[in-house]
Amino acid sequence: MIHHPVLDQLSAHGVKLGLDRVKSFLAYLGEPHRAVPVVHVAGTNGKGSVCTYVTSALVAAGYRVGTNLSPHLEAVNERIRFDGFPVDDARLSDAIEAMDRERMDWAQSVGFEEVPLTYFEFLTVLALKMFAESPVDVAVVEVGMGGRLDATNVVEPVVCAIPTIGFDHMAELGDTLALIAGEKAGILKRGIPVVTGPLPTEAREVIENRAKQLGCALWKPGPDMTKELRKTGWQFRTPAGSLADVKLGMDGLHQGANGLVAVGVLHQLRKRGFHVPDEAIRKGLETGVLPGRLEWLAPRLVVDGAHNADGANALAAWLASRPKPKNRILLLGMGMERDPKSIVGPLVKHFDEIVTTRCAHYKARDASQLALALEGIDVTLSDGGPIEQALPEVYAEADEVVVAGSLYLVGAVRTLVRDGALEVPVPIDEPPSPGSVDA
Repeated sequence: MIHHPVLDQLSAHGVKLGLDRVKSFLAYLGEPHRAVPVVHVAGTNGKGSVCTYVTSALVAAGYRVGTNLSPHLEAVNERIRFDGFPVDDARLSDAIEAMDRERMDWAQSVGFEEVPLTYFEFLTVLALKMFAESPVDVAVVEVGMGGRLDATNVVEPVVCAIPTIGFDHMAELGDTLALIAGEKAGILKRGIPVVTGPLPTEAREVIENRAKQLGCALWKPGPDMTKELRKTGWQFRTPAGSLADVKLGMDGLHQGANGLVAVGVLHQLRKRGFHVPDEAIRKGLETGVLPGRLEWLAPRLVVDGAHNADGANALAAWLASRPKPKNRILLLGMGMERDPKSIVGPLVKHFDEIVTTRCAHYKARDASQLALALEGIDVTLSDGGPIEQALPEVYAEADEVVVAGSLYLVGAVRTLVRDGALEVPVPIDEPPSPGSVDA
């Protein structure tokens, strides 16, 4: 489902951080967010990958799993998943229309002159309501922005996770790692365990202090929680056990850290009575694939959702691990709120040319403005125009094309390839190759 009139209307409300509206509506609905145990995942990067690995492993263990992800790449259905698969159009449309009627009744009952809820708030409540009504055995919920005031922070988790903390959404979350970490630490709940990935010192100290205040068992990379890449695959160890020779379903060395967080979450769930055998964890890690993360869409065309400095560094590390073709071009597009040079800086040396572009999303920066903002970088730079024009032209010229800078751009490219823009017979709905573990 690309559009729905209710969602189109709500999208005009923009972002409004805060929990009062969501709590009030959930109370009116009978508090469906309390119906199932929740794994709650915050962080700057890696949230979606961790959610995907955890979901895949729980499904392999025989559980019925609801997963709430954001943003979507092509269709809003991607945000609400059952056993890893996006909800179908008919079911989603019926659920949207039914809950919109309830939203109107709720607003009238509490005396709102306008009918509140943002796009994200509506979809968050919708997911939690659908999970309760299905019902599912467990829900895996990804934070949208920050944590403390994010609409998802109404859930009562059994495990929390924070895979990374870096600079992103600074206008809303703060301009230091400590402030950003404080917002993300807002998902921690008293006595509930938390698993983190490798965090910068300033951010780690905030998470550690908050976990101590709330009596949360904290698992973090260190002597008791380790990862190692060998020729036979990844080796993971947590305080509750180890797993060897794992070939992750998603490529890139950064996925090792995401895999370790996922193993930590699954081991914590096991400590809380969930039956998740090692083989289910292994299968989840090896088959869990999230579109748009180092995903090959066609020969010579890979897309990645890197849209901040940390994501760009992870992409650069992956590029450095591979032989460089003669003419590799970066097809770059991003939102108006992004800092182009912080994203391009780590990537420049891996490309012969950067071509700027723009997808149709309302937040996307104009291709010519993006090229102007990047003037002075040490690589050939050109304005490619809209993505519908730029993609086939760049693909015809390059030995390898990498699309990055925006998940919305990645979604647009996926749609174009599926619709035949490149005339290549590659079914992009198939999982991408996991690549060599020796990389």
